[in-house]
Amino acid sequence: MADEAKVEVNTSTRCEEPDELIRRLSLPVKDNLLLARALTHRSYLNENPEALEDNERLEFLGDAVLDFVVGAWLYHRYPEMPEGDLTRMRSALVYTEQLASFARMLGLGNAMRLGRGEAQSGGRSRDALLCDTFEAIIGAIYIDSGIDSVIKFIEPMLAGIADDILANHKIEDPKSLFQEWAQAHLGFTPQYITRNASGPDHSKVFEVDVVVGGQVYGSGTGHSKQAATKSAALNAIERYNIQS
Repeated sequence: MADEAKVEVNTSTRCEEPDELIRRLSLPVKDNLLLARALTHRSYLNENPEALEDNERLEFLGDAVLDFVVGAWLYHRYPEMPEGDLTRMRSALVYTEQLASFARMLGLGNAMRLGRGEAQSGGRSRDALLCDTFEAIIGAIYIDSGIDSVIKFIEPMLAGIADDILANHKIEDPKSLFQEWAQAHLGFTPQYITRNASGPDHSKVFEVDVVVGGQVYGSGTGHSKQAATKSAALNAIERYNIQS
Protein backbone atom coordinates (compact mmCIF):
# COMPACT_ATOMS: atom_id res chain seq x y z
CA MET A 1 0.00 0.00 0.00
CA ALA A 2 1.15 3.52 -0.63
CA ASP A 3 2.63 5.56 2.20
CA GLU A 4 0.81 8.54 3.71
CA ALA A 5 2.61 11.03 1.50
CA LYS A 6 1.21 9.28 -1.55
CA VAL A 7 -2.43 8.94 -0.55
CA GLU A 8 -3.41 12.59 -0.29
CA VAL A 9 -6.49 13.41 -2.32
CA ASN A 10 -5.76 15.15 -5.60
CA THR A 11 -7.66 18.43 -5.34
CA SER A 12 -7.17 19.56 -8.93
CA THR A 13 -10.13 19.69 -11.31
CA ARG A 14 -8.48 17.34 -13.80
CA CYS A 15 -9.41 13.69 -13.43
CA GLU A 16 -6.43 11.58 -12.44
CA GLU A 17 -5.38 9.17 -15.20
CA PRO A 18 -5.04 5.40 -14.52
CA ASP A 19 -1.26 5.40 -15.07
CA GLU A 20 -0.92 8.29 -12.61
CA LEU A 21 -2.97 6.39 -10.03
CA ILE A 22 -0.80 3.30 -10.50
CA ARG A 23 2.34 5.33 -9.85
CA ARG A 24 0.94 7.31 -6.92
CA LEU A 25 -0.39 4.28 -5.05
CA SER A 26 2.11 1.70 -6.34
CA LEU A 27 -0.90 -0.35 -7.45
CA PRO A 28 -0.09 -3.92 -8.48
CA VAL A 29 -1.88 -3.45 -11.82
CA LYS A 30 0.06 -3.45 -15.08
CA ASP A 31 -2.92 -3.15 -17.44
CA ASN A 32 -3.94 0.51 -17.70
CA LEU A 33 -7.09 -0.38 -19.65
CA LEU A 34 -8.20 -2.79 -16.92
CA LEU A 35 -7.71 -0.12 -14.26
CA ALA A 36 -9.53 2.43 -16.43
CA ARG A 37 -12.49 0.04 -16.54
CA ALA A 38 -12.39 -0.29 -12.75
CA LEU A 39 -12.66 3.50 -12.48
CA THR A 40 -15.50 3.89 -15.02
CA HIS A 41 -18.98 4.54 -13.68
CA ARG A 42 -21.96 3.77 -15.92
CA SER A 43 -22.74 7.51 -16.17
CA TYR A 44 -19.40 8.03 -17.95
CA LEU A 45 -20.17 5.20 -20.35
CA ASN A 46 -23.45 6.86 -21.29
CA GLU A 47 -21.64 10.05 -22.33
CA ASN A 48 -18.48 8.50 -23.80
CA PRO A 49 -19.35 5.69 -26.24
CA GLU A 50 -15.65 5.01 -26.89
CA ALA A 51 -15.46 3.61 -23.34
CA LEU A 52 -16.46 -0.01 -23.85
CA GLU A 53 -17.45 -1.17 -20.37
CA ASP A 54 -18.25 0.21 -16.91
CA ASN A 55 -16.94 -1.17 -13.63
CA GLU A 56 -19.98 -3.16 -12.49
CA ARG A 57 -18.60 -6.60 -13.38
CA LEU A 58 -15.28 -5.82 -11.71
CA GLU A 59 -17.20 -4.53 -8.69
CA PHE A 60 -19.05 -7.86 -8.49
CA LEU A 61 -15.76 -9.78 -8.59
CA GLY A 62 -14.04 -7.46 -6.12
CA ASP A 63 -16.88 -7.85 -3.63
CA ALA A 64 -16.47 -11.63 -3.66
CA VAL A 65 -12.67 -11.41 -3.41
CA LEU A 66 -12.91 -9.02 -0.48
CA ASP A 67 -15.28 -11.32 1.41
CA PHE A 68 -12.79 -14.17 1.10
CA VAL A 69 -9.63 -12.17 1.83
CA VAL A 70 -11.10 -10.34 4.82
CA GLY A 71 -12.59 -13.56 6.21
CA ALA A 72 -9.24 -15.38 5.95
CA TRP A 73 -7.37 -12.42 7.45
CA LEU A 74 -9.73 -12.28 10.44
CA TYR A 75 -9.53 -16.05 10.95
CA HIS A 76 -5.76 -15.87 11.36
CA ARG A 77 -5.56 -12.54 13.22
CA TYR A 78 -8.14 -13.45 15.88
CA PRO A 79 -7.71 -17.21 16.48
CA GLU A 80 -9.96 -17.24 19.57
CA MET A 81 -12.83 -15.21 18.08
CA PRO A 82 -16.09 -17.21 17.73
CA GLU A 83 -17.75 -17.64 14.34
CA GLY A 84 -20.57 -15.17 15.03
CA ASP A 85 -18.17 -12.39 15.95
CA LEU A 86 -15.99 -13.17 12.92
CA THR A 87 -19.04 -12.78 10.69
CA ARG A 88 -20.02 -9.47 12.29
CA MET A 89 -16.42 -8.25 12.15
CA ARG A 90 -16.17 -9.07 8.46
CA SER A 91 -19.43 -7.22 7.82
CA ALA A 92 -18.03 -4.15 9.59
CA LEU A 93 -14.84 -4.24 7.50
CA VAL A 94 -16.52 -4.64 4.11
CA TYR A 95 -19.41 -2.31 4.92
CA THR A 96 -20.17 0.40 2.34
CA GLU A 97 -19.06 3.28 4.57
CA GLN A 98 -15.83 1.52 5.58
CA LEU A 99 -14.83 0.72 2.00
CA ALA A 100 -15.70 4.30 1.04
CA SER A 101 -13.39 5.43 3.84
CA PHE A 102 -10.59 3.30 2.36
CA ALA A 103 -11.30 4.86 -1.04
CA ARG A 104 -11.02 8.36 0.41
CA MET A 105 -7.78 7.45 2.14
CA LEU A 106 -6.40 6.41 -1.25
CA GLY A 107 -7.76 9.51 -2.97
CA LEU A 108 -9.86 7.56 -5.47
CA GLY A 109 -12.56 10.22 -5.82
CA ASN A 110 -10.62 12.31 -8.30
CA ALA A 111 -9.66 9.27 -10.36
CA MET A 112 -13.23 8.04 -10.92
CA ARG A 113 -14.50 8.43 -14.48
CA LEU A 114 -17.97 9.93 -14.01
CA GLY A 115 -20.48 11.53 -16.31
CA ARG A 116 -20.73 15.31 -16.03
CA GLY A 117 -24.05 15.22 -14.20
CA GLU A 118 -22.86 12.62 -11.70
CA ALA A 119 -19.65 14.57 -11.03
CA GLN A 120 -21.49 17.87 -10.63
CA SER A 121 -23.97 16.33 -8.17
CA GLY A 122 -21.18 15.26 -5.79
CA GLY A 123 -20.54 11.74 -7.05
CA ARG A 124 -16.82 11.91 -6.24
CA SER A 125 -17.62 12.07 -2.53
CA ARG A 126 -20.62 9.72 -2.45
CA ASP A 127 -20.11 6.64 -0.29
CA ALA A 128 -21.85 4.23 -2.66
CA LEU A 129 -19.74 5.25 -5.67
CA LEU A 130 -16.49 5.27 -3.70
CA CYS A 131 -17.28 1.82 -2.30
CA ASP A 132 -18.12 0.46 -5.77
CA THR A 133 -14.89 1.86 -7.21
CA PHE A 134 -12.80 0.38 -4.39
CA GLU A 135 -14.37 -3.05 -4.96
CA ALA A 136 -13.78 -2.75 -8.71
CA ILE A 137 -10.10 -1.96 -8.13
CA ILE A 138 -9.82 -5.03 -5.91
CA GLY A 139 -11.30 -7.02 -8.79
CA ALA A 140 -8.76 -5.50 -11.20
CA ILE A 141 -5.84 -6.31 -8.89
CA TYR A 142 -7.07 -9.89 -8.59
CA ILE A 143 -7.33 -10.33 -12.37
CA ASP A 144 -4.00 -8.63 -13.10
CA SER A 145 -1.79 -9.89 -10.26
CA GLY A 146 -3.63 -12.58 -8.27
CA ILE A 147 -4.89 -13.10 -4.74
CA ASP A 148 -1.52 -12.54 -3.04
CA SER A 149 -1.35 -9.01 -4.43
CA VAL A 150 -4.86 -8.32 -3.17
CA ILE A 151 -3.85 -9.51 0.30
CA LYS A 152 -0.70 -7.36 0.31
CA PHE A 153 -2.72 -4.33 -0.82
CA ILE A 154 -5.61 -4.64 1.64
CA GLU A 155 -3.93 -5.97 4.81
CA PRO A 156 -2.43 -2.65 5.99
CA MET A 157 -5.85 -1.00 5.71
CA LEU A 158 -7.54 -3.81 7.65
CA ALA A 159 -4.90 -3.73 10.38
CA GLY A 160 -5.31 0.01 10.71
CA ILE A 161 -9.04 -0.18 11.50
CA ALA A 162 -9.81 -3.64 12.96
CA ASP A 163 -8.77 -2.97 16.55
CA ASP A 164 -10.71 0.31 16.56
CA ILE A 165 -13.83 -1.55 15.41
CA LEU A 166 -13.47 -3.98 18.31
CA ALA A 167 -12.59 -1.34 20.90
CA ASN A 168 -15.61 0.78 19.98
CA HIS A 169 -18.05 -2.15 19.70
CA LYS A 170 -18.73 -1.45 16.03
CA ILE A 171 -19.45 -5.12 15.34
CA GLU A 172 -22.67 -4.88 17.33
CA ASP A 173 -25.91 -4.56 15.36
CA PRO A 174 -26.42 -0.79 15.02
CA LYS A 175 -30.20 -1.09 14.50
CA SER A 176 -30.67 -2.95 17.80
CA LEU A 177 -28.39 -0.55 19.66
CA PHE A 178 -30.15 2.54 18.30
CA GLN A 179 -33.59 1.09 18.96
CA GLU A 180 -32.71 0.40 22.61
CA TRP A 181 -31.41 3.95 23.01
CA ALA A 182 -34.40 5.55 21.26
CA GLN A 183 -36.94 3.64 23.33
CA ALA A 184 -35.11 4.37 26.59
CA HIS A 185 -34.33 8.06 25.97
CA LEU A 186 -37.02 9.23 23.55
CA GLY A 187 -39.91 6.88 24.20
CA PHE A 188 -40.33 6.00 20.52
CA THR A 189 -39.38 3.09 18.24
CA PRO A 190 -37.29 4.17 15.23
CA GLN A 191 -38.85 4.03 11.78
CA TYR A 192 -36.82 3.59 8.61
CA ILE A 193 -38.07 5.52 5.60
CA THR A 194 -36.69 4.95 2.09
CA ARG A 195 -36.04 8.44 0.70
CA ASN A 196 -34.76 7.42 -2.72
CA ALA A 197 -33.78 4.42 -4.85
CA SER A 198 -31.66 4.91 -7.95
CA GLY A 199 -29.74 2.86 -10.48
CA PRO A 200 -30.49 -0.30 -12.46
CA ASP A 201 -32.14 -3.28 -10.79
CA HIS A 202 -28.87 -5.20 -10.50
CA SER A 203 -27.07 -2.28 -8.82
CA LYS A 204 -29.65 -0.14 -7.03
CA VAL A 205 -28.61 2.37 -4.38
CA PHE A 206 -31.11 2.98 -1.57
CA GLU A 207 -31.15 6.12 0.57
CA VAL A 208 -32.83 5.70 3.95
CA ASP A 209 -33.60 8.02 6.89
CA VAL A 210 -34.11 6.76 10.43
CA VAL A 211 -36.88 8.79 12.04
CA VAL A 212 -37.79 8.95 15.74
CA GLY A 213 -40.81 10.93 16.86
CA GLY A 214 -41.01 12.70 13.52
CA GLN A 215 -37.34 13.82 13.57
CA VAL A 216 -34.60 12.47 11.30
CA TYR A 217 -31.75 11.15 13.46
CA GLY A 218 -29.59 9.58 10.77
CA SER A 219 -29.29 8.81 7.07
CA GLY A 220 -27.58 6.06 5.13
CA THR A 221 -27.13 4.44 1.75
CA GLY A 222 -26.66 0.87 0.58
CA HIS A 223 -27.16 -1.56 -2.28
CA SER A 224 -30.09 -3.09 -0.39
CA LYS A 225 -32.70 -1.65 1.95
CA GLN A 226 -31.22 -3.73 4.76
CA ALA A 227 -27.74 -2.28 4.20
CA ALA A 228 -29.14 1.25 3.92
CA THR A 229 -31.12 0.97 7.16
CA LYS A 230 -28.05 -0.35 8.97
CA SER A 231 -26.06 2.55 7.57
CA ALA A 232 -28.70 5.03 8.79
CA ALA A 233 -28.69 3.53 12.29
CA LEU A 234 -24.89 3.67 12.41
CA ASN A 235 -24.98 7.30 11.29
CA ALA A 236 -27.40 8.11 14.11
CA ILE A 237 -25.23 6.29 16.64
CA GLU A 238 -22.17 8.25 15.59
CA ARG A 239 -24.02 11.61 15.48
CA TYR A 240 -25.36 11.22 19.01
CA ASN A 241 -22.34 9.38 20.46
CA ILE A 242 -24.47 6.46 21.59
CA GLN A 243 -22.60 3.82 23.58
CA SER A 244 -23.57 0.18 24.12
